[in-house]
Amino acid sequence: MRLSDEVLLDIMARFKAEMEKGLRKDTNPTASVKMLPTFVRPIPDGSAKRELLVVELGETKVRVSKVQVSEEGKPEIQMENEYPLASKITRGNGSQLFAYIADCLAKFMEAHDLKPKKLPLGFTFPFPCRQTKLNEGVLLSWTKTFKTRAVQDTDVVSHLWNAMQKHSDMELEFITLVNDTVGTLMACAYNNPQCEIGVIIGNGTNACYMEDMSNIDLVEGDEGKMCINTEWGAFGDDGVLEDIRTEFDRELDLGSLHPGKQLFEKMISGLYLGELVRLILLKMTRAGLLFGGKTSSALHTKDKIETWHVAAMEKDKEGLTNTEKILTDLGLEPSEDDCVAVQHVCTIVSFRSANLCAAALAAILTHLQENKNFEKQKRLKTTVGIDGTLYKTHPQYPKRLYKVVRKLVPNCDVRFLLSESGSTKGAAMVTAVASQVQGQWKQIDEVLALFQLTRDNLVGVKDRMRTELEYGLKKETHPMATVKMLPTYVCGMPDGTENGNFLILDLGGANFKTLLVKIRSHEKWVEIDEKTFPIPLEITQGTGKQLFDHIVQCISDFLDYMGLKGAPLPLGFTFSFPCRHTRIDKGILVEWTKGFKATDCEGEDVVDLLREAIKRRNEFDLDIFAMVNDTVGTMMTCAYEDPTCEIGLIAGTGSNVCYMEEMSNIELVEENEGKMCINTEWGGFGDNGCMDDIRTQYDKEVDEGSLNPGKHRYEKMICGMYLGEIVRQILIDLTKQGLLFRGHISERLLTKDIFETRFLSLIKSDQLTLLQVRAILQHLGLDSTCDDSIVVKEVCGAVSRRAAQLCGAGLAAIVQKRREDQGLEHLKITVGVDGTLYKLHPHFSRILQETVKELAPGCDVTFMLSEKGSGKGAALITAMAQRSQKP
Repeated sequence: MRLSDEVLLDIMARFKAEMEKGLRKDTNPTASVKMLPTFVRPIPDGSAKRELLVVELGETKVRVSKVQVSEEGKPEIQMENEYPLASKITRGNGSQLFAYIADCLAKFMEAHDLKPKKLPLGFTFPFPCRQTKLNEGVLLSWTKTFKTRAVQDTDVVSHLWNAMQKHSDMELEFITLVNDTVGTLMACAYNNPQCEIGVIIGNGTNACYMEDMSNIDLVEGDEGKMCINTEWGAFGDDGVLEDIRTEFDRELDLGSLHPGKQLFEKMISGLYLGELVRLILLKMTRAGLLFGGKTSSALHTKDKIETWHVAAMEKDKEGLTNTEKILTDLGLEPSEDDCVAVQHVCTIVSFRSANLCAAALAAILTHLQENKNFEKQKRLKTTVGIDGTLYKTHPQYPKRLYKVVRKLVPNCDVRFLLSESGSTKGAAMVTAVASQVQGQWKQIDEVLALFQLTRDNLVGVKDRMRTELEYGLKKETHPMATVKMLPTYVCGMPDGTENGNFLILDLGGANFKTLLVKIRSHEKWVEIDEKTFPIPLEITQGTGKQLFDHIVQCISDFLDYMGLKGAPLPLGFTFSFPCRHTRIDKGILVEWTKGFKATDCEGEDVVDLLREAIKRRNEFDLDIFAMVNDTVGTMMTCAYEDPTCEIGLIAGTGSNVCYMEEMSNIELVEENEGKMCINTEWGGFGDNGCMDDIRTQYDKEVDEGSLNPGKHRYEKMICGMYLGEIVRQILIDLTKQGLLFRGHISERLLTKDIFETRFLSLIKSDQLTLLQVRAILQHLGLDSTCDDSIVVKEVCGAVSRRAAQLCGAGLAAIVQKRREDQGLEHLKITVGVDGTLYKLHPHFSRILQETVKELAPGCDVTFMLSEKGSGKGAALITAMAQRSQKP
């Protein structure tokens, strides 16, 4: 059992290797030293002030304390009670254990008149748990003398919450799970900010320390530190310590409650040292080396020699006297030589414990030194917070530990600080800090709750949308309707005979597209060549003449590029703004949307404006057969492949829906037979105030800052052009409240439109780490932490989820209308979809589809993505229009 300096240095290197293995995601599953993140981040600074409870699960008792963190930030234990814990509970059923803990807590609160108060609770739990946050922990394994059933691999916090349900008169604010070693570190760190390591050497043993986040693969983030619970008791469970384990270690392990587990702990901790001494003495006696070869029944009885016996026998002055009395009480007849020999055995066993503990602690100190990039000549100064009955009661243990640590890491100045109150104050400080964070998240959640829509909210949106659809279709109510339900004069579907080459123009956003679409009917083959031209802001905000002259210039460039000047090409114009058609090639612009403000266009025939611009240029002549909304083009693109496609949806920069309506329901046209495609222009839904109950202050701020305040309110809640602005307004508000970006509102955050839809889609990607989210925010000029990234991700999720739900509720109204109009119990229909928000956002499409399914029972809705956008559909409509004009 004697370990040389060389062996200790080797053990130190092995432990350090296991630490590094445990920190890496790829090797952690096979690491014996689990290096568990605790989600305890800052060392307590005393700024968290409040009253709280701490319950500690011990080996033989449950301790409940009330702690007050004063105005000066000092934790003070105001009252404390201990309750005995019987082995029948620690080895019984999990529900019994947690019911007993809850009962102890209830008794304490009743005894001290605390039940009327709603206090946070720190739950000190001295067993290895895998945590993903402070208020949960999945038990990996029981250790020491615990073997409670039905708890391993489950969340211990949930067990405690469930056990508390029977105490209806007792309510907790929240529960924070704290390992006892972490509590020890935090208790000492409050008094000594240099304290970075916590160690317990008692019935069990463990260590924790503050690790750089950049070294922890298991947790996202790279700034600051997090406390790592090493669970070093399991060091050697993979066989790495077999060369130093003795026959006595193996015999002790085989007779333990958890054979093969916690092998390092079984060589170190107080629960096992006395038993190791007993096994050695028994063998020596059997060999005739002690007590004249005569044993006793006590010497044959497991755990008859305890750690306090070992400590008493090793005392300087009265050690031999204590040894004689203890051995006599065990039914032995020791001589003076026997007492000296037994004392020597105790020293060897306890010295080995201190040596092994020192080697592992030295590995942690070396790791910290490397983290700080200290050169060899620079000394690490740090403090170790320490607790545990073995350390506190054994007369020689602390001195031996200090001596060996300093020998193994001579370039470290290490101070050992005894925890005055065990882990109680530390757990209280962690809970107080968690309370601060919880309070901040409560404020954040209150903001995000504004974007959480109940089923009743969504049903209300669907019903109101249905009402507005009907208003728009009726001649009498149409002028007041917010959903304009514009007839498109597209009255049929492609039948596969469409053939030819078509020039398609597409105006609907920041870019203008020209496309040459070739359709071959015999094999339903479509080929598209296209060119995109940016539209400068001064053009979109200038005069109508400038805008249409720019469009014709782009057409000229495209025809030159394709070598088609002079070719007789039928032209289709995709114009993604609300227009009132009187025929398929004639459309009066109702109003600009999407940031366009070109003058002298609203109230004018868009096709005539294009013809006049072509005539002004006097360079080519084109036959314009159809003017098509992009949503209609999307529907037709998908209908070419699937005849059941009768609805088109755009969910991108803007949003709109069209669908095939019975002519008999459209009072704005005279025909009654067949169907016509209706361009709903649903973006204006809510402009009459019918959506005000779910609009937030952030929606109103975005609306007021837009080019068309008071208009297209629904679109401003669901489309990509505005979602980023809603996010930005929320972030500004959270920053003003000190909940984000350290409370600093940067000039960049005040810059309109910095949050593009693509950033929302990226940030909500499941594959994106917090570091990548932070990189996006920093790319946007926002100096953020990983904690900020978590908040921004939640904000983006809340805003985009609401958008998808609102879009789904509106679509459900149309789907349900189609089923009822046709008198069907069950409708099977396809929705053709296009738009960057739908295509690129990782969750938008799923949430939208789930919402439609929930709100439109009896409807089997298939969503078909438009592969070639609206250009192909516009070409098909142009072909159909050209065919209808032939004699």
